[in-house]
Amino acid sequence: MSSAALAHELFLDRYRPLRPLGSGGMGHVWLARDERSGLDVALKIVAREGKTGHRAEREARAAASLRHERCQRILSLARDSSHVYIAYEYIPGRTLREALRSGEVDDRAALEVAAQIADALAHAHGRGIVHRDVKPSNVLLAQHVGTRSERIDVRLLDFGLAQMAEFDTLTGLGDIPGTLAYISPERLQGRSASAAADVWSLGVLLWESLAGGHPFWRGDMVEMSRRIQEGAPGLETVRPDLPDHVVRTVASALLVNPQRRPAAERLARELRDLPKRG
Repeated sequence: MSSAALAHELFLDRYRPLRPLGSGGMGHVWLARDERSGLDVALKIVAREGKTGHRAEREARAAASLRHERCQRILSLARDSSHVYIAYEYIPGRTLREALRSGEVDDRAALEVAAQIADALAHAHGRGIVHRDVKPSNVLLAQHVGTRSERIDVRLLDFGLAQMAEFDTLTGLGDIPGTLAYISPERLQGRSASAAADVWSLGVLLWESLAGGHPFWRGDMVEMSRRIQEGAPGLETVRPDLPDHVVRTVASALLVNPQRRPAAERLARELRDLPKRG
């Protein structure tokens, strides 16, 4: 169903679409009004058949088990004969990808954004959930309307690829989910996603935020895969002005050996300690 057609629907006799927020391989996301509560929601609409429907159901299961201020809150899950509907809290803002493109993220903000993402991951990992698709477009920077506050308020989005400990992955043989540029070396080698793989993805995101460019995003996919498995270049090669303790902390998240990477909870503490050290 096209976006134009969706605009005239009242979904489930409850959700009135207001405007599209985005679309992709999974389906459409709309800003919608819940006619029962009067609240605006971010309504994800996904075809029920095939992998996308299974992925949407898994996303809802994962999101429903999370209770953390840095994780987007799920409000409801519903189905009809052809679609799955997931209603999330609607939070005005922009993605980290948009903020990076516009040059809005300074070093202080980059460290705090990464610390808040690490908080969200620590919460998920503590519940046996691995996100598997941490990247700037899945990080929302909330906008506080009517204030001049510069405080950073992050939400980690899209647990559609999340792997829960009690469920087998729905990924097919040889199909590595997630965005290649943020995938860890061990996953490229066919190993299962782990909490350490999420930490790697966060490390790539932080390297990119501080450097103003991606550590691996050059050449074709084969070349990118080779670069990932060799490990990230030292951040000091592009930001020689950064303090050594910042460079070391970023490097720790990007160690090729996943067993040597810090847990998300520890990484969050270290990131918050960095500004205090000057």
